[in-house]
Amino acid sequence: MFKKNNLYLGILYGCVIPAIAWLVFSLLLKNSSFLDKPAAPYLIAIGLNLILLRFSAKAYLDKTSNGIMIATFACTLLVFVFKMHT
Repeated sequence: MFKKNNLYLGILYGCVIPAIAWLVFSLLLKNSSFLDKPAAPYLIAIGLNLILLRFSAKAYLDKTSNGIMIATFACTLLVFVFKMHT
């Protein structure tokens, strides 16, 4: 999976897991009482993003790791702004 060392590819990798979490929990499980906390699925997705970051750092792909980190921090900020303050 990690073969190219590219910042934009890392940002793309970092946005995939939170986008899937948003699709699953916003569109499919909207009326479900699956979780009591509204931001929990997104925070789990951010945790999975950090595991993805670890694998790219272990493969010595510094630019890809930086892209994943940028996307993770951006998603964390978005979750905090939109879910915690509503």
